[in-house]
Amino acid sequence: MTITELESATLRDCLARWPSGVAVVTTLDQSGARRGFTATAFSSLSSSPPLVLVCLDRSADCHPAFDGAEAMAVHLLRDDQAQLAARFATKAVDKYGGLASTPGLGRVPLLDGVLGRLECELVNRFDGGDHVILVGLVRRCEVFPGEPLVYCGRVFRSLPPEESPA
Repeated sequence: MTITELESATLRDCLARWPSGVAVVTTLDQSGARRGFTATAFSSLSSSPPLVLVCLDRSADCHPAFDGAEAMAVHLLRDDQAQLAARFATKAVDKYGGLASTPGLGRVPLLDGVLGRLECELVNRFDGGDHVILVGLVRRCEVFPGEPLVYCGRVFRSLPPEESPA
């Protein structure tokens, strides 16, 4: 069964109404160059063993790097990091220009100032149509203060402040 162009647009509009967190996923390519992308399709998969999954568009510049990578880092973004999300979502730009990173598991670049960070061994890849589903075994995890960046309605947003109980 195929979806018509009109149905496809309706599907995209419908899915854009679902809010999700925003993450930047990083790795190294075969030459040791830092690569990465912005993901809104990220999820916990299992707590025992600790597995996460993230979906990568096959047309992304960094797709070949993740195809051969042994490790990745998932950075959960804070609500003041929309520019970082936009940078890693843009094709054909120097995503790391002027951006500090430190080497983590497998020398994968780790970004500072994020809400949370998971260092993962890449243990599986599954076909997901125009995406590949990357499955990572979490080897290290860190949590930092802040509020999450959210993507909904095709824009980055902050959650409203919590109301105090009456």
